[in-house]
Amino acid sequence: MKEEDYTRQRERMVATQIESRQLRNPRLLAAMRKIPRHKFIPTERWHVAYDDRPVMIGEMQTISQPYIVALMTNLLKLKGNERVLEIGTGSGYQAAILAEMCAHVYTVERHTALSEQAARTLKELGITNVTVRQADGSLGWPEQAPFDAIMVTAAAPAVPEPLLNQLEVGGRLVVPVGQPGMQTLQLWQRGESGFEQEMIVPVSFVPLRGEYGFKKDW
Repeated sequence: MKEEDYTRQRERMVATQIESRQLRNPRLLAAMRKIPRHKFIPTERWHVAYDDRPVMIGEMQTISQPYIVALMTNLLKLKGNERVLEIGTGSGYQAAILAEMCAHVYTVERHTALSEQAARTLKELGITNVTVRQADGSLGWPEQAPFDAIMVTAAAPAVPEPLLNQLEVGGRLVVPVGQPGMQTLQLWQRGESGFEQEMIVPVSFVPLRGEYGFKKDW
């Protein structure tokens, strides 16, 4: 297909998968329309890039369903001047969406191959406000903390304590928490005297590995 065909697919994706599900933040919709999702997955899967489902990207990892990407981004309530930490770079697509919505994204991926590929894709697309690091994401990125917002794109058995500690007062953290096959997307907000927690929707993510993640295979 030609690039204009993918542009039409993005327009249809936004209309049928995101706006129809009541996510109508103009800045979010503009980001979802702009970022070429197909560029973040293997070329042999480009034909399903804009389908309403996750897509395998290698290393037993996936690029999330477009609606989930939009929902998690929307929950952070980004205004444009934030420093955001993402745990689980994967393909780099979620980082690219966040980069359209904030000042700078710091993203951590434990798989070297995915980390390197994501960095290449972001560079090729001219996205310069994302810094990619290969490391244990459950530990966060303490050297760059605190963050105005944190997003975790893998399921944790509990919210990693280092991430809560690296969240700025007034900041928001979105993370799927639970066991294999089914988790709940949680929103944590840090106030002056502690955290408020909200359960959002049931979800199913690949596991977060690391010191504060899952230790064994599912």
